[in-house]
Amino acid sequence: MKKLIPAVVVAAALVVPALSFAQSSQQGLTRAQVRAELVELEQAGYNPSADRVNYPENLQAAQARVTQEKLASGDTSGYGAPAVGTSQAGGPAVQPAHVTPSQAVYFGH
Repeated sequence: MKKLIPAVVVAAALVVPALSFAQSSQQGLTRAQVRAELVELEQAGYNPSADRVNYPENLQAAQARVTQEKLASGDTSGYGAPAVGTSQAGGPAVQPAHVTPSQAVYFGH
């Protein structure tokens, strides 16, 4: 019994770091995606090296302009909600007109 406790502690100490390095479900952006976003912001009027006093407000204003442009143009190439449409998921199942006892799922059991 005394040898079991240290073995469990050592096993737990080896497993915890392995779990902490497991991949998360969300992946980060690639460099190309970040550069593309920066180009979009610069085209919307944001200059990263110009005004450092009003930094967050300028960036947020440029992001709002980019968002408005994407909504106005109907951009579907980026991230966001799926397109509006219809789906048959969750619809009622088609039931036969009449089920005889010999056709029942548990007939004979």
